[in-house]
Amino acid sequence: MLVLALLRPAAAAAQNAGEFGVAPWSEAVISVADLNESAAWLVEDGGWREVSSGEMARSELDYWGLPNGVSGAFRKVCAAEAETGCIRFVRFDGAKNQRPIRLAARPWDTGGIFSIMLRSNDAQKMFDAAIARGWWAESEPYHFSFGTSDLINVVIRGPHGVNYAVYERVAPPFEGFPTGRLSQAFNSMRMVKDQPASLAWHRETLGMGVLFDAPFTDPEPRTNNLSVPANLATTLVRRAAVVQPVLPGEDGRIELMQFEGFEGRDLSAHALPPNLGIISVRYPVAKWEAYRAAISGKGADIAFEAEGVEIEGLGQTDIFAVRDPDGNLTEFYSDRD
Repeated sequence: MLVLALLRPAAAAAQNAGEFGVAPWSEAVISVADLNESAAWLVEDGGWREVSSGEMARSELDYWGLPNGVSGAFRKVCAAEAETGCIRFVRFDGAKNQRPIRLAARPWDTGGIFSIMLRSNDAQKMFDAAIARGWWAESEPYHFSFGTSDLINVVIRGPHGVNYAVYERVAPPFEGFPTGRLSQAFNSMRMVKDQPASLAWHRETLGMGVLFDAPFTDPEPRTNNLSVPANLATTLVRRAAVVQPVLPGEDGRIELMQFEGFEGRDLSAHALPPNLGIISVRYPVAKWEAYRAAISGKGADIAFEAEGVEIEGLGQTDIFAVRDPDGNLTEFYSDRD
């Protein structure tokens, strides 16, 4: 059983992202070497489907600041009954000095998005399918309690160290959206150096609502889903908080976690394209210009931006990416069509 050391809402955002029409993120962008190999576990084992694929438009590559010698292809996949919480796998061809963002990383290393989270009605089956493919995991499926939920979780590691955190809610039944073998993606986890500061930035700069802020320790010395040694599990504090643009809601989340007392490597310098791994999550915004101006006025670091970018499946978009305090990218876009 997981013991919550503290479960508290944070102070209200200075200006709520929902006021600008920021909706839950529609897709995660993952840079890979092989589009089919990276998508196969989701599609063939998890029941996801391809919704679009092809060559990346030059305007999208220009938006990322990639040289003319780089081209790209993509494959976008979504859960069987979902149009959001999708994954866009991208392959950058001709890129030089490309490396995994979180090369040989441990969970407490910061910089680069750690995982994409999905739900399942059978976490053990999805774990077995991944292992049969030659993928790996942080642990075997791990049974624990969080708040009022009885859960099974396993962090599955695919090519280039891309992690998928699979949650099965044993009780009470989950009814927020269809689950099936693998549900739509609903959350992304970022390991951070200073969780209170990171939480404050997401709340005050981006205007995100705070679902929870809950430091915790394990009540008994046992191995767990994030590789904390059993002899440290009862004393190590893991500070976790979840933010999202719209409350209440079950998707579009970003989770911020800090392992207090564990000083990992800082991989933030590598958290950008064309490197391999989870590049970003993309939030649609109704009032794109107003939102961009609002968060820029609060000091947000705009790392990339462009207007009229052709992104198949999203349309012709105005889009920008901000860099959070740990160097991770989050994108906001508006469809011009």
